[in-house]
Amino acid sequence: MSSASAAQKKPVSISTTEGFVCGGIAACIAVTISNPAEVAKTRLQLQGELAKGGGVKVYNNAVDVLRKTYINEGLRGVQRGLGPAYVYQILLNGSRLAGYSAETQIPFTSVLAGALSGAIGASLGNPLFLIKARMQAYSPALPVGAQHYYKNSFDALSTIFRAERFRGLVRGIDAAILRTSMGSSVQLPSYNFTKTQLVKNGLLPADSTWTFLLSSAVSGMCVCLAMQPADTALTRMYNQPTIRGPDGRLQGTLYKNPIDCLWKTFKVEGVYGWYKGSTAHFLRIAPHTIVTLTMNDIIIGIYKDFKRGRQQDLDN
Repeated sequence: MSSASAAQKKPVSISTTEGFVCGGIAACIAVTISNPAEVAKTRLQLQGELAKGGGVKVYNNAVDVLRKTYINEGLRGVQRGLGPAYVYQILLNGSRLAGYSAETQIPFTSVLAGALSGAIGASLGNPLFLIKARMQAYSPALPVGAQHYYKNSFDALSTIFRAERFRGLVRGIDAAILRTSMGSSVQLPSYNFTKTQLVKNGLLPADSTWTFLLSSAVSGMCVCLAMQPADTALTRMYNQPTIRGPDGRLQGTLYKNPIDCLWKTFKVEGVYGWYKGSTAHFLRIAPHTIVTLTMNDIIIGIYKDFKRGRQQDLDN
């Protein structure tokens, strides 16, 4: 009995590859839940783009976006971009959850590790986030912003590649790195800090689901505050119309880079322009962060128990 108990408590480590898979599965579960709010956020961010006075108001708020989208486009409209979102989440969260060490608790190195792991994930997944944003912005009934119609993810990637080659697939990558680095720099450190404090002060046990949920909720709020302006810039950079320049390359007609986007948005729309869709963003990022990080801990725990059991069987 005591030997079995000791075997159960024996520490089990997982490889980076195993962490990548566990993180990817957790993120896919989360994005299925959060994607409708992402659709709402994307359309609100594009509504009244660079228009003084806000322009024509198609949608009133996040709930109104979802209601009108469902009435006019059905469930498919509410879940636009879900296909590339799955693959993007595997690349992004798989890499950053696997590449970030929970034991890193020194504030500066903790933030830097989160930012670097997020930047790597954003770079890998940029083409998928690009087509996801464009697919979510597209509405045959109530369009806002530039409209890009693609039959599916493969059609989107091939269409962009034929028109712009590799340059088209990395469009907006600077904004993607800025956005994801800002989000990741606070997401994982704030989650681990909150979790450590809850356990250290005896408020909750380390393996409690409530510990995971509360830590994730705090992390979600931190991410939303830090990432919103960069997220708005990314959406607009991805979705802006393009023209062919003197050198024959397609280039954006509205913005040169994310800083230029933020500056032009501020000049015309004020600070409010940076925070368009912030409610929808929170409705997206809070449950997404909660489910991703909570499920990641749960899945890793289950997997470690599985490995521990296998090791015990081999020892016997």
